[in-house]
Amino acid sequence: MKNKVKKVVLAYSGGLDTSVIVQWLIETYGCEVIAFAADVGQKEELDGLKEKAIKTGASKIYIDDLTEEFARDFVFPALRANAIYEGTYLLGTSLARPLIAKRQIEIAQLEKADAVCHGATGKGNDQVRFELTYMALDPHIRIIAAWKDEHWTFDSRQSMLDYAEKHKIPVPLVTREKPYSSDRNLLHISHEGGILEDPWAEPPEDVFVLTVSPEAAPDQPTYAEIAFEKGNPVAINGKRMSPAKLMDVMNKLAGANGIGRVDMVENRFVGMKSRGVYETPGGTVLWAAHRAVESITMDREVMLMRDSLTPKYSQLAYNGFWYSPEMKVLQGFIDATQETVTGTARMKLYKGNAIVVGRKSPYSLYSEDFATFEKDEVYDQKDATGFIKLNALRLRIQALQKQGQRKSPAAKRGNK
Repeated sequence: MKNKVKKVVLAYSGGLDTSVIVQWLIETYGCEVIAFAADVGQKEELDGLKEKAIKTGASKIYIDDLTEEFARDFVFPALRANAIYEGTYLLGTSLARPLIAKRQIEIAQLEKADAVCHGATGKGNDQVRFELTYMALDPHIRIIAAWKDEHWTFDSRQSMLDYAEKHKIPVPLVTREKPYSSDRNLLHISHEGGILEDPWAEPPEDVFVLTVSPEAAPDQPTYAEIAFEKGNPVAINGKRMSPAKLMDVMNKLAGANGIGRVDMVENRFVGMKSRGVYETPGGTVLWAAHRAVESITMDREVMLMRDSLTPKYSQLAYNGFWYSPEMKVLQGFIDATQETVTGTARMKLYKGNAIVVGRKSPYSLYSEDFATFEKDEVYDQKDATGFIKLNALRLRIQALQKQGQRKSPAAKRGNK
């Protein structure tokens, strides 16, 4: 085989695709396979992964705890931007992929591997996120994209299940009875495939992992006070926590109250639409709380400019351009808007709803003296008359023109 591969680092999850790919790489390329599993908050999904990877044929496996880096350097920057894709998706998978790919490149360099491999399909977004990151961080590395490889013979999950059975490869995360695919991290868990490919079919309750249904949530609300410093959440109910710990606690509080379920049809970067079911309990509350603190600390025009850039930021993250020069510049602007976003939001969590019921900040621009409906001595309401007239001038001129009441200079001279 031309340009023989000697050693490859595989982004490994222990799911169906990557479990099969370990054996496929060995059979196809005759190379050493080093598995890499990034701990970005999968919890029990990492149990037994080392033994499974070695048993499947990997020579070594790295299982790196990246939870704090994920929360601090990927989730929180997106939170500061209020990033949300197509008005619904809080980018859980999108934000994890560039971190995983970055660490994969670092391991490849450490191990002197000549290739990296991922198990993302040629239909989805993850292939782009992985490969753009690989190329941005190591333009010389060889990329083996299994689903697009000329030697790849599988055409469905069913054919991969058959291969796994033939080679006695355990795939506990996917079964014939529950063929949908799930991907979990500290921010969310996504569910796709199987029955979920029908956009009319309601997701069965056994799909959900992080959240109870709103109907089964407690009949009494849960209150949480979330403190922010420069746009980053730092404490819950007065207790300071690391970024990853704070997200973990918030996930439990919100999930128990049925918050964060999203069922959407989104536009993939490659051009097709896909249906995804997401659970983002803690993230949903943090996004609402962050916006609440911004509402009293951020200047109106600065907020307008930042909000106008949020869709672009979200698109860049979704499409895999995390390490692009435009994202670096955009993040710098976003962070500049967050200098005074320090304060606390009080949230009421109740049956699927994250309701803002209070906000305060030492940098608050809100003044009760100005805003009150009671008698005040700081604002002359008559000032608004001229303000409104000036802003209405162009509207009045347009209306007069339509009504034919404004005469041209020539017409006026003819009347003299």
